[in-house]
Amino acid sequence: MKRKTNLIRILLLLALLILPTGSVYAQSPNGDVILFGQNYTLESGDTLNGSLAVIGGNVMIEEGATVNGDVAVIGGNISINGDIDGDIALIGGNMSVTSSIDGDIVIVGGQANLASTALVDGNIATIGGNVQKEPGAQVTGEITNNAPPTIDVPEVPDIPSPNTPNVPDPDVNVSFSNPFWEFMGAIGQAIIIAGIGMLLTLFLQPQLERTGDAISRQPFAAGGFGLLTVIVVPVAAVLMAITILLIPVSLLVVFLVMPAVWVFGMVALGQEVGDRFTRAINQSWAPVLSTGFGTFLLMLIVGFVELIPCVGWLPSFLVTLVGIGGVVMTWFGTRNPPGYLPTPITAEEIPPAS
Repeated sequence: MKRKTNLIRILLLLALLILPTGSVYAQSPNGDVILFGQNYTLESGDTLNGSLAVIGGNVMIEEGATVNGDVAVIGGNISINGDIDGDIALIGGNMSVTSSIDGDIVIVGGQANLASTALVDGNIATIGGNVQKEPGAQVTGEITNNAPPTIDVPEVPDIPSPNTPNVPDPDVNVSFSNPFWEFMGAIGQAIIIAGIGMLLTLFLQPQLERTGDAISRQPFAAGGFGLLTVIVVPVAAVLMAITILLIPVSLLVVFLVMPAVWVFGMVALGQEVGDRFTRAINQSWAPVLSTGFGTFLLMLIVGFVELIPCVGWLPSFLVTLVGIGGVVMTWFGTRNPPGYLPTPITAEEIPPAS
């Protein structure tokens, strides 16, 4: 019996790639391995009892090695000379197979080369790629290439055009850009986000403080996590939409989760701005007022800078990356970021023994 391509299982594995991790190399208690920017080699005779996810690195499964789990790679190549008991998802890379794979294969923007000794006990689906089979290679399922169809359009005979007088086009300048309304729109956006920030402070002040502290301690790491999120989330959303069944989840992620992440990140940054402003003027404001003022000031500056032609989008984009990354690093402020070191307690802060 032929099996349907198990895209849902592969997409669940790809979801691991958008979760914040504690280090560049992470291994979960159940044996799953997640790598960022590193190559992975499973040597001959070794067995990986778990799934493997790699971003920006190559994967080598040597002859005699075994993977009992799924494999997902983004931006890297896969060389499979050992056995894999699971599905494979590859985005933006090439794959070579000389051994057996007991599972389905999904390739987006890449190519697969099946050697004469290759055996794939499942289906192969490609989006923007193709599969090359050497004589002797076996695929028990179907190979689906989602290439655009070629349509032969018959030639249209030349039709003589009538002689028409040359009438000059009227010089009409229509512009929908009004600097005044753009200016007022930036102020309105700042007021709305500041109001949301004051409301969030009433219920989620510790989470906002943890997120803002993570951004101030590790701004470059936050920007990196933000960039990774804005790259991986759209790809995962498209793959979920392909399954039809997960279209509601894809829409939920794009239109609800990601805007919530952005708002939470902007409010966390605004709270940090407000706290530093009050300390600079030697004042002590209530957290609600400090967060509201800081968020309004941050969004106002970002909105005005965004109005600068050509280059105004860059500062706003960088602030967005840092804000989103801070939320992802701390998982909406519910945990400390990777590599977090608590502030040491000085001797003066230790209470005397009773």
